[in-house]
Amino acid sequence: MQFGLLGVGFQRFGNKDKLKSSPLQHLFEVYVQINKAAEDENTKELAKDFFRKLEEHDEQTLSLWKQFRNFSIEEYVRIYKRLGVHFDEYSGESFYQEKSQEVLKLLEEKGLLQKTIKGTGIVDLSEKKDLSLFSTVMRSDGTSLYITRDLAAAIDRMNKHSWDTMIYVTDKSQSNHFQHLFQILKLMGYDWAERCQHVSFGLVQGMKTRRGEVIFLEDVLNEVRSRMLQNMASTKTTKEIEDPMETAEKVGLAALIIQDFRGLLSSDYQFSWDRALQSRGDTGVFLQYTHARLHSLEQMHGNEQLTDVNVACLQEPDAISVLQHLLRYDEVLYRSSQDLQPKHIVSYLLTLSHLAAVAHKTLPVKGSAPELAQARLCLFQAARSVLANGMKLLGITPVTQM
Repeated sequence: MQFGLLGVGFQRFGNKDKLKSSPLQHLFEVYVQINKAAEDENTKELAKDFFRKLEEHDEQTLSLWKQFRNFSIEEYVRIYKRLGVHFDEYSGESFYQEKSQEVLKLLEEKGLLQKTIKGTGIVDLSEKKDLSLFSTVMRSDGTSLYITRDLAAAIDRMNKHSWDTMIYVTDKSQSNHFQHLFQILKLMGYDWAERCQHVSFGLVQGMKTRRGEVIFLEDVLNEVRSRMLQNMASTKTTKEIEDPMETAEKVGLAALIIQDFRGLLSSDYQFSWDRALQSRGDTGVFLQYTHARLHSLEQMHGNEQLTDVNVACLQEPDAISVLQHLLRYDEVLYRSSQDLQPKHIVSYLLTLSHLAAVAHKTLPVKGSAPELAQARLCLFQAARSVLANGMKLLGITPVTQM
C-alpha cells in the first residue's frame, strides 16, 4: 500500500529531473504530499490498483519501481561510503513480490493459511489455535503484505547464503512484526528461524539541522563536519592539518557514533549537538583527541618497534590501572558479541581514554631512565592500538592529527 501511494504520488506530483538530482529528498516530498491526499477514498483505491499492477508485473508500473529503486540505491551507496559502510547486496523486501506468492501457496499447502470473511489471508499464531493472536499475510485482493515479502526474503537468503545467523536491524516499533515473522517461519518447519535475531533501536529526539525538523542522514553528516571545522578553527591547540575537511568528517562521525551507541540501542535519547561535540568528557571527539595524542607520542620517539621491554618497571598506580584495563578488552568484545550491544565497547574505550590521559600526564617518557622510558612507551603503544581497534569496530576511523 505504501509503495502504491508513492507510485500514485509520483504520477501526480513527481518531477523526473528532481528524482535524478536528489532522489531521496524528492521521493520523501512526494510521499508527504500524497499522504495528505490519501484521506480521499479515490486516492486509496488508485494506490491499491498501482500495487496490484506491480505484483502482476505491469510493464509501466514495474519500470517506475525500478527507477525509484536504482536511484535510491545509488544514493545509499554514496552516503554509506561517507560512513565507511559497504553492502555486498541490496535486496529489500520489495524485491520479493513474485516470491511472496510462492510463500502464500506454501502456507496454504501446509494448512497454515486461513481466509477471513473479508477475504484476507491470516496465519493463526495463538497457542490454543483460537485466533486470539494472528498475522495477516494477504490482502483481500490477493496481493502480499510486508510480512509475506519478508518471509520470502528470509527463505531466499537461507537458500542463497546458507547463513549461520541472520540479524535484522530496525527501529523498535517493528518488534512485533519480527516476532510474528520468526514464529511463522517456525510453523512452516524452518528450524533455522531460531537463528534469526531482531536488534531494535530507539528514537533520536530533539535532533535538528539548519535545514529544519525533518532529518536526512546527509544533512546530519554535513552539519557535524561543518561544526567540527568551526571548532577546530577556533582551537589554539589545533595543529596544521593536511586535510582539515577529512579530519572534521572523521571526528564529527566519531561524535555522532559515540552519542548514538552510549546507551542501549533500543532506548530513546535526547540528542544534543553541544554535548556530542565536547572535546572533553565521554564523547567521540575525546576518543579521537586521545588517539591523536598517543600517536603523536609514538612519532616523537621514532615509532620504533619495542623489543625486550621490562614491564616490571611499571609500578606506578596509573600504569597498573591502564594495564589492568587493557586485560579486560577480550571480555568486553565477547560481551558485545553476545548481546549485540556496542555500549560495552563504548564504555570500555571511554574509560581507557581517561586512564591513558591521566597516565600521559603522570608517566613521562622523555627524561626517564631508558628502561623505564621503553616500558612506558610500550604501555602507551598498547593503549593506542587497543583504542584504534575498538574505534574501528564501532565504525570510527581514528585520526592521527587534530
